This record gives sequence, structure tokens and C-alpha cells, in this order.
Amino acid sequence: MTATIEPTPGGHPGGGHPGGHPAITGVGAGHPGGGHPGGHPAITGVGAVRADGYVYERAPMLVYWETTLACGLACRHCRATAQPERNPLELTTEEGYRLLDEITAFGRPYPHVVFTGGDPLNRPDLHDLVRAATERGIGCSLAPAATPLLTREVLVSLREAGIQNISLSIDGSDAERHDGFRGVPGTFEKTLQAARWAREAGLPIQVNTLVTDETLPDLPAVYQLMLTMDIMRWSLFMLITTGRGSALREVSPSDSERLNAWAFALSRTAPFQIKTTEATHYRRLAIKQMQAAGMTREDILTTSVGRGFGIRDGNGIVFVNHDGTVNPSGFLPIPLGNVRTSSIVELYRDHELMRALRQPEAFKGRCGMCEYARVCGGSRARAYAWTGDPLEADPLCPYVPTGNVPAYGMA
Repeated sequence: MTATIEPTPGGHPGGGHPGGHPAITGVGAGHPGGGHPGGHPAITGVGAVRADGYVYERAPMLVYWETTLACGLACRHCRATAQPERNPLELTTEEGYRLLDEITAFGRPYPHVVFTGGDPLNRPDLHDLVRAATERGIGCSLAPAATPLLTREVLVSLREAGIQNISLSIDGSDAERHDGFRGVPGTFEKTLQAARWAREAGLPIQVNTLVTDETLPDLPAVYQLMLTMDIMRWSLFMLITTGRGSALREVSPSDSERLNAWAFALSRTAPFQIKTTEATHYRRLAIKQMQAAGMTREDILTTSVGRGFGIRDGNGIVFVNHDGTVNPSGFLPIPLGNVRTSSIVELYRDHELMRALRQPEAFKGRCGMCEYARVCGGSRARAYAWTGDPLEADPLCPYVPTGNVPAYGMA
């Protein structure tokens, strides 16, 4: 299971998480002006797709494509339950081209595509797919695994093909902790080496760190490591108990509140962005902190947190499995249809579940009653993992709603 690129700092969810969300950053997350340095000015930056009232109705900001299940790692938390060999049901190269054509049918600005897995470097046609996306004006990012396939030369060539950003995963502050999660000795040092190569290649880096009850005490030390790595963003991914991750334990709601407060405090001085994935209730805490500091609604909406309001599983995010099956996100494995037989545009815009996921006031329990419903909405993936109902309340958030419904969805 590889890392996930997330769309907005301080906000969403993702893969991220290998194969998960989704996200890399706000507008222009890639090259200056949103274009590719190789001369493709029509390509928009990550975050070019905007919401209407926190609802991404026309198009998702991010399309995650699980190009393959094949991966050389054996991560304990892998959503995809990756395997050593490629699956014969994977979309072919030609089917991949057709998927990219279909993504342009969303209209401009196009969604951003994240090539993930498994490990997308196991696809021998990866460069062709990246070039095809670039030629169509689609921006793209990469979530590779730290294996021998990840080399300096590959990073340089993929950047030239059109990759704008990459995500890497670090789940511990040292080799013993990190490699224990990844299942392969040497992965920690390989990841640090890959980060150096990415910087040399001019690729911005997002680092994803899994948050479980096991990794929680080590996070301050991981933060100190992040300070040495010259990254653009650190994403704290709150475990979803699906796939291999079902054998791990999430942090408690009270611990998640303390972690969110700690992360927000760090974000005020950190030399990189800090965000959460599958912990959208971070936005509530951030709003309260910013309001206490005297910031207006308009001020808040211009921050990295504010630009991520509304993004969550199925709203601004859609996921394409290796076999073409479409899910609301990588961690919400409810099949909507298949790109081999259906339009991804129609599935995203018109499927009954996708419409429901974009109506947070209709969510059940505390999430539906919450005054932060529109900007947060809770993790739909966690609600599904715990209850079997993606519209239920997010069990990780301890907040008790006041019952007020303020203008713009902000208290």
C-alpha cells in the first residue's frame, strides 16, 4: 500500500493513503501558474476545481486511480491488500487512455489525477499514461512505494512526463518503527533517499503518516524528522479499519481532539503545511482557534484549512479501482459502477449515493445536526467501517452539536 496525496492542507481526508485519497494541495500545488515545466500551459494546478457552497457537484477536485494492486511492500495498514503480482483484471493501457478522455468530459478546469496503487511503478506503461494525461491538459501526481523501482532516474523521467508532485509515507521516526509497518527492512532509508531525489528533480513532496494508537506517541519525533526533509506538506492520516488496517486500532476520540489541537498549534510555525486525512473534524477546531484569534469568515476561507472546506469521501473525491470499479473514495469501498461500462462523469454527478454524500445536513446522528456539517461532514469512510452506513455519524469526533445552523456552515 502506498501513500496518498491529499487535496487540501489542513482539511480532508484522502489517499491518503496508498490508493486512498484522497490530495496534494490547493490551487497551483504543482508548478508555478499550475502548468508543467515541459511546456503545457493548459494544465491547471491541483485545486483548480472549486466548490459551490462547499459542494463539488460539477466535478471532483481529485480522481484517484489505483493503477495496479502490485506492490513490493507488505504494509500492515494497506487498504488495497496489495500483492506481489499484477492482477489480470487491471485496466489496460487503451482503457486507461479512455478513462483519461472521460475525465476531460467533466469540463474545464479538469480534476487532478493521482496515480496510486499498490505501487504504480509496477505498471510498465506508467510513463505513457502520465504523458497521455499531460497531453490532455490533466494535471497529475504520483503516490509510489519506496521499493527498488523508485530511482532518481525514474523520478526525473516522470517529472518530464508531467508528474507535478509526489507523496511518500513515513510511519515512524526511525527504521525499526517505520519498517515494522511497511513489512520490508530498509524501507525507511529508501524513503528518505527518495525524498532527496525528489527534491533534486524539483518535485514537491507530501509525507503521509499513519495515526493509530501505536504510532501516536511517536508523532512528536516524526515531526522533528519532517523538519529535516524539505517537504511541502505533512499529512496525518487517521486510520480507517478496512483492508489490512482492520487489524490495527484507531486512536480514541479524546486523543484525536488532542492531536488535532497539537497539529494546529504546530501549523502556526511549521515550515510546511500540516493537514489531516480522514479527520475532517480538524476543521471545526481550526475554525474555533482562528475565530478566537480575531479572524473573519473571509480571512478563514483564504487559509489552507478554509480552501479544503467540504472535501471528504465522495465530495471532491472519487476513486477508480485497478479493475475500473468506481468508489466514492479509496477507503469507502462501495461500488458505484465501472468505467468499462459507465461514464465516470455520470457516476460522480448522478449516482444516488454520491448525491447523498454531498448533502451533509441529511447525514444521521450528530453529523447531520452539527453546525459544522457543510465544512466538515465527518469521515464517511469511518462511518461505513464502523456501522455499515456511510451516512452515519463519524465515531472519531466527540463534538456534541449545539443545534444551531449558522450562515455559511461556520459557527
